[in-house]
Amino acid sequence: NVGSIDFGHTGESPPIFAQAAGASLTYIAGIAASPAGSAVLVPQNSPIKTVTDLKGKKIAFQKGSSAHYMLLQVLDKFKLRYSDIQPVYLPPADARAAFVKGSLDAWVIWDPFYAATEKAANARVLLDGKEINKQGGYYLASRKFATENPQTIKAILEEIQKLEQWSDKNRQAVAETLAPALGIDLETMKKATNRKTFGVVPIDENLIGLQQKVADTFYDLKLIPKKIDVREAMLKPEQYAALSPKV
Repeated sequence: NVGSIDFGHTGESPPIFAQAAGASLTYIAGIAASPAGSAVLVPQNSPIKTVTDLKGKKIAFQKGSSAHYMLLQVLDKFKLRYSDIQPVYLPPADARAAFVKGSLDAWVIWDPFYAATEKAANARVLLDGKEINKQGGYYLASRKFATENPQTIKAILEEIQKLEQWSDKNRQAVAETLAPALGIDLETMKKATNRKTFGVVPIDENLIGLQQKVADTFYDLKLIPKKIDVREAMLKPEQYAALSPKV
C-alpha cells in the first residue's frame, strides 16, 4: 500500500483482503496448485475422527490466508457453518506452539509447517487439501510497476518458469537448498518438496472465476468490509497474452 513492493507472490486469499483495503495491486500469473501440501491437523490422541467432529471446537489458522479459505471450503463440503466452530487467528509459529501445548483442537496449515508438525508435534491428518484446494496462489505486482514494466515482468516470469521446471526434476537439490535457509531438517523439507506441484499458470477465465468465489465467500461471512470484483485487479487479456511464459 505504501509502494515499497513491486512484485511478489502469495496464496489466493491475501490479495482479496488487500484489494478490499484499497491496495493498488494486479494479478500477474497463477501458481500451480499443490492440494496435498495443506491439511487440517489434530493431536494424535484426539477424539476428533471426522470433519463433523470439529463442531464447537477451537481451530487455529492464519486469518486471511490460504488455510483460512481451505477451512471455509472444508466446512462447506461437510455442511458446517463458520459459526459452528471457534476460530483462533494465529500465525504459524504461534499456532504450532498452541497446538503442541494442547490448547487447540485442530490446526489448518500449509507446508513446510505441515510437514514439520507431522514429524515433530505428534499430529494426525484429519483431512488434506486434495479435492479441496484448486488454486495455488498468485504472482502479484503493483499496478504502477505492471503498467510501466511489462518487459521486466515477462522476463521475471520466464525465469520463474525455468526454475520451476528445473525444481520439478531436481527435488532433492531443492530440499537441500531450502532446508538450511528455512531452518527445517532435510527429511521434513524433502517431504514438503515431494508433494509440491511446480509451475506457472496463466490467468484465464477459470482462475478468475475461482478467485471471485474466494472474494464472495469472505464477503458473505463479513470478513471483508465490501464486495469486490477481482477483475478490477486483473490486466486485460491481451496484456496477459504478452506476459505469459511458455508453459
